[in-house]
Amino acid sequence: MTVIDPETQTSWVPEVEADDDTDDMPLSTRLSIADTLTLGNAICGFMAVYFTTTGVLIPHLTGNEDGGMARHSAATAVILMLLASVFDLFDGLVARKLRSSAMGAELDNLSDLISFGLAPAYFVVVWGMVADDAHQRVSAVAAIVVLLAVVLRLARFSCVQLRDGIFQGMPSPFGALTVVSIVLLELPFIPTLLAIVGVAWLMVSRVEYPKPRGRLAVAMLSWIMLSMGLLAAWAFDAPGGELLLQTGCALQVVLGAVIPLFATARRVNTFRDNRREARAAAR
Repeated sequence: MTVIDPETQTSWVPEVEADDDTDDMPLSTRLSIADTLTLGNAICGFMAVYFTTTGVLIPHLTGNEDGGMARHSAATAVILMLLASVFDLFDGLVARKLRSSAMGAELDNLSDLISFGLAPAYFVVVWGMVADDAHQRVSAVAAIVVLLAVVLRLARFSCVQLRDGIFQGMPSPFGALTVVSIVLLELPFIPTLLAIVGVAWLMVSRVEYPKPRGRLAVAMLSWIMLSMGLLAAWAFDAPGGELLLQTGCALQVVLGAVIPLFATARRVNTFRDNRREARAAAR
């Protein structure tokens, strides 16, 4: 006959419960593959700020400007933002195919805020400090507008339920890259400022944008890779590199302006079709 000591049994039962708790609690905090990609997004955003500071801003403030170094650092910062958008694209795809932890949505929003809110806004601030015809304080206000637009967009994305396959407002990765493209075009200060504010408005607008899935995701990834190549050619002063970069930036800005027009035209056509069907049914 086995004798069980009541004290031993009492001390042993909570120990099992504690083990069960330690097995259950990490399930909500354990990182998935998608979460790891999301953290890569955040790292790229932070490093974009780092290269903008060390390679563009500090040399300008200390008077040790070297056009090549500033160009390399600016290109590296933008390439890192592009790489962040790649991570942002794939973490959603991986999360749908495999799984994401309970922290997935929060990690995604926080990472997007760094890479597509802070990094491009800081890029605008530095542009306002180093450009010849820019005004530092006005540029800082434009940067704040961009940052707040991304904050409001991400907050609304977490609260508003939309039909599957669309975004409401310009997606923050697309908006960030459009803002940076506007700066790299080196237009006069006022047109640049107005274009940046216009992109910020599009991010908080109700204009519908398609989600990058299927062929659209492949096209977006191809465009990002091409943009990286154009930036590398510009950074290393390849023949025609600056012209290629200006062309790529112009195309990015044109896409940012044209997509809302297509979306508006599609909504108008849908409204007209619905009215025609309603009239036909009334007859």
